[in-house]
Amino acid sequence: KISKRDMTREELIAQIRIKKSFLCVGLDTDLEKIPAHLLDLEDPIFEFNKAIIDATKDYCVAYKPNIAFYECHGPKGWESLKKTLDYIPKNIFTIADAKRGDIGNTSKYYADTFFKYLDADSVTIAPYMGEDSVTPFMDYKGKWVIMLALTSNKGALDFQFTKDQNNEELYKKVLRKSQKWGTDENLMYVVGATRAEGIGEVRKMVPNHFFLVPGVGAQGGSLEDVANFGWNKDCGILVNSSRGIIYASSDQEDFASEAGREAKALQQKMEAILNSKGF
Repeated sequence: KISKRDMTREELIAQIRIKKSFLCVGLDTDLEKIPAHLLDLEDPIFEFNKAIIDATKDYCVAYKPNIAFYECHGPKGWESLKKTLDYIPKNIFTIADAKRGDIGNTSKYYADTFFKYLDADSVTIAPYMGEDSVTPFMDYKGKWVIMLALTSNKGALDFQFTKDQNNEELYKKVLRKSQKWGTDENLMYVVGATRAEGIGEVRKMVPNHFFLVPGVGAQGGSLEDVANFGWNKDCGILVNSSRGIIYASSDQEDFASEAGREAKALQQKMEAILNSKGF
């Protein structure tokens, strides 16, 4: 099952080197927050995204639309999402942030949705139902699964740190078992930025895999901590910023240029980190 959009690990690493960036821009596009003058257009969500992509594409290596912001608008929202993903340049990694997790045929059809219809490079997966909820997504050549591992929300404490009879925390069991389902060529992990030491714990268990790290910026995570705890020889981290970039402007008219300025500022911090690591 081969699609027109796919990105290998080597290609992703090459983009990090070329752009001197490991920035992922989250496209959490909210009709209540985008500039009012766009609302008169036929597809305000796409027009907003298009302007943001044009302004930020030189500074990031990935885009991550959160599917909830699109599917809440029904068929029109899915159309906006499809147009957005099609508009993103092919050398930029795309993440369908859907957090799906079901078994068997259902998983296969979810995979078809994100990999065939939307043609995203990757999809986020909740692994609570185990192996047969994850592996159907790995049948797609050139596509990636990004599995929830250690999140930084308050409710993470409810389950993820629960210990079993061997004193192993649940998130560590997820990491240990899931490494048998995929490789560092098709499996990444979501690791929240606000648990910096936790990133270090995860890195010890999965030395070679890429991490998608949300929570830098608006949620208070430190970019430097993420880089220090999450780093591997290939950089190995994609740091996501959503609200901090796409809603950087309080003035309606210059929203895109302000987003570009914010993305560039983050990219420059990342360049300094990459240089300090000799990457």
